[in-house]
Amino acid sequence: MTAPLTDGAPPGRPLRADAARNHRRIVETAAAAFESDGADVPLEEIARRAGVGVATLYRRFRTRDVLVRAVLEDVFSAEIEPTAAAGDGDPWADLAGSLGRAVDAIAGRRTILQLAREAGAFDVESVQRYGATLARLLERAREAGAVRPELTPRDLSAVLVMALAVAEGSDAPGSASGEDRARFLALLLDGLRPGHPPLPPSSED
Repeated sequence: MTAPLTDGAPPGRPLRADAARNHRRIVETAAAAFESDGADVPLEEIARRAGVGVATLYRRFRTRDVLVRAVLEDVFSAEIEPTAAAGDGDPWADLAGSLGRAVDAIAGRRTILQLAREAGAFDVESVQRYGATLARLLERAREAGAVRPELTPRDLSAVLVMALAVAEGSDAPGSASGEDRARFLALLLDGLRPGHPPLPPSSED
C-alpha cells in the first residue's frame, strides 16, 4: 500500500490534486532516470523530464535523499511487496513463485536499491509487511512438508541475496541474463526442499 502523499502539506493533510499529480510525475520520472542514467542524474534533469520547474521538485523533495526515499517507497510497494502475495494454491509453487518474482523485480531496480542503501532510505514498515507475508508462505509450505522443516524467513532472505548476486553487473559482457537468474534460482530453491541433510544451526538459534 502506497503511503499517502503529504510532502509540502501540513502533517496529516493530503496533497491537492495538482500537487499530487506533480508528486507522482516526479517520482515516476526519477525512478526511470535513476535506472537509465545512473545515480548521478541531476535533479534539474529529472524536473525537466517530468515537465515541472526545478523549484517545484525542490518544494516537494528538499534533497536528493528525500526523493530517493519516495522513489524507493513507491517501487517497493508497487513492485516488490506484491510478489509475496499470500496464495491459496500449491504451497511450494506459491513460495517458489514469490521468490522468483521478487528476484526479477529487484534485479530490475538495482540502481534505486543501491541509492536507497547509501541514503539509508529503506522503509522499515514496508520491509516488515513483505517479510510477514513471506513468512506466511513459508509456514504453509512447511506445514505441507514441501520444504525443510528447519527453514526460517531469514533463510529465504539469504536465498534472495544469493540469487541477486548473480544479477549484479548483468549488463556487462558475459554476465548473467534473466535466463541465468532463473537457472541459478532454481538451484538455490532445490536446497529448500526436504530430503537433504539438516542445515547447520542458525546464528539466531
